Amino acid sequence: MVKHIVLFKLKDKKDIPLAVETLKGMRGKIDGLIDLEVGQDFLYSERSYDIGLICTLKDRAALDFYQEHPVHQPVKEIMHKIRESSIAVDFEC
Repeated sequence: MVKHIVLFKLKDKKDIPLAVETLKGMRGKIDGLIDLEVGQDFLYSERSYDIGLICTLKDRAALDFYQEHPVHQPVKEIMHKIRESSIAVDFEC
């Protein structure tokens, strides 16, 4: 299995509900995407990011498939527009 974790800092906090719903909208729509978790930060510390995304995928091939999937493309576009920054890590488990 592969974990794909992305943290998003948004330009405007009012876009948090949009970001959460947009990311959750991928759930159950991409083959190989076993689980998808989305959460909003509640600490609001200086080093905090606003939204966390954790995807569990079948394997590296499923991660590649997810990255190019038609369901993921509009999500990437929306998140690129509303994010200030993002960081990611991908690892096998």
